Amino acid sequence: MNETTQLPYYRAAFYCRERRSIPVVRKFARRALVEWGCEKRMDDVLLCVTELATNALRHGVPPGRGFKVHIYLERIENVLRVELHDSGDGEVRPAGGLPGAEGEGGRGLLLVAALADAWGVRERNPGKIVWCEFDLS
Repeated sequence: MNETTQLPYYRAAFYCRERRSIPVVRKFARRALVEWGCEKRMDDVLLCVTELATNALRHGVPPGRGFKVHIYLERIENVLRVELHDSGDGEVRPAGGLPGAEGEGGRGLLLVAALADAWGVRERNPGKIVWCEFDLS
């Protein structure tokens, strides 16, 4: 079940801890960006949304729980912020060094760090919020 909140420049939705949630999260983010006229950095934003959601599923969401995605657009400063809220513990950090060419993981936060203008982690109880921002000006 998805619970969605929709205000003019804010969207939030809850997703279950399942792989099929990833394309649904991407579609949710794409729809908000199109409605807000934010196509300028859409590919970067969607890749970061995908990576953060995948990391939440793989590392942040305990079994039987889900995660929430928040997307904000600050029109005055023209900054888009994406947040993923999960209830898991654990440290969030890019993989040390570069992942091997054959490896299938370890690139998510490296991509977020390279594509977003800022990113970070905040505590929440329980869990954490991993966020990234994009300057759309």
